[in-house]
Amino acid sequence: VPAVVAMLGEAHRRYGTREWHTLFGVAIESAEQGFPTPRRLARFANSDFRQATLPDARALFTKPDGSLVQPGDTLRNPAYAATLRTIADQGPRALLEGPLADAIVERVRDEPRPGTLSLDDLRAYRPTVGEPVCRPFRVYLVCVPPPPSSGVALLQLLGLLERTDVATRGPDDPQAWFVFAEASRLMYADRDRFIADPRYVRVPVEGMLDPRYLDERARMIAARASETPFEAGTPPGASMTRLGRDATADVPGTSHFVVVDAEGDVVSMTTSVESLFGSGRAVGGFFLNNQLTDFSFRALDDEGRPAANAVAAGKRPRSSMSPVIVLRRADRAFVAALGSPGGSAILAYNAKALVGLLLWDLPLQQAFDLPNVIARGEDFYGEMS
Repeated sequence: VPAVVAMLGEAHRRYGTREWHTLFGVAIESAEQGFPTPRRLARFANSDFRQATLPDARALFTKPDGSLVQPGDTLRNPAYAATLRTIADQGPRALLEGPLADAIVERVRDEPRPGTLSLDDLRAYRPTVGEPVCRPFRVYLVCVPPPPSSGVALLQLLGLLERTDVATRGPDDPQAWFVFAEASRLMYADRDRFIADPRYVRVPVEGMLDPRYLDERARMIAARASETPFEAGTPPGASMTRLGRDATADVPGTSHFVVVDAEGDVVSMTTSVESLFGSGRAVGGFFLNNQLTDFSFRALDDEGRPAANAVAAGKRPRSSMSPVIVLRRADRAFVAALGSPGGSAILAYNAKALVGLLLWDLPLQQAFDLPNVIARGEDFYGEMS
């Protein structure tokens, strides 16, 4: 169920100061009048990536002469402007009830591979409001969303790194990156095993962040890389039923933005249609998400143990999205907000930025510009800017 608009509606109901219908003017104008196609979007639109080759994507990105948009070409989307007008006039539920909802269900149920999404599914959807998970880190307080976000795993990684000498080594020391990689492997092992929708699975949030458990896990970081992937630990409060290995294949296709307004209010928001152009199916000028790929499609592992993040009716998939807000511990003053796209690499990207900012005292842009190291299981990836 596409849920972001409903969530934004709830946020507006609680905190908004302007009338809902006034919030869409700029986006409507951009969709109607058009905007220069960015180089990155043009590259994706012209790629052979599966979703980019499907009919709906081709229709959105094809010019009147039959060729695909190129960098700098004016890209118009009148259907999206009409969708935004409907939501502006009728409120956030207009995406989940009425003609837009009918069109979404009809498109999802089309061949090939028709889905089973129903109008009842859309009508029944309600956004949930959860308490953030915050933990001290040096003189700061780092706050992330609760499960099924993977934010608790990001806090665990910071806790592991705080028990190493990464802070004194700095970004030019290869050993610092090695330690970061090994701590990441420990984090991903626990994250993949335990984090899922807490309404369906007991998620040991407190146990994963328990100081003695972090001490135990941090001691596994040796001078050389572990020859075999780290197994998940047994944090306090973990279910007595041993959970199985996860088979979720996170797909990157995500956006992040931060807004700080004149009143000091802060938004750190990660949003995703999951993979490039989502499912590749479009309604009303926008792509439908492919978020089901955030589930493990194998309910049991090879040993017959249940996967925490297996598909279930009404269940929210585990998300790697982990938007962050950092406060000063002493007075709760705002310090920073950040987040990232990248599928499961989001956790490593965010942690890298936080290490650069909070441990190595780098300006935020320099922290973002540091190389990336993503280590999960047997895989190690490096990315240079």
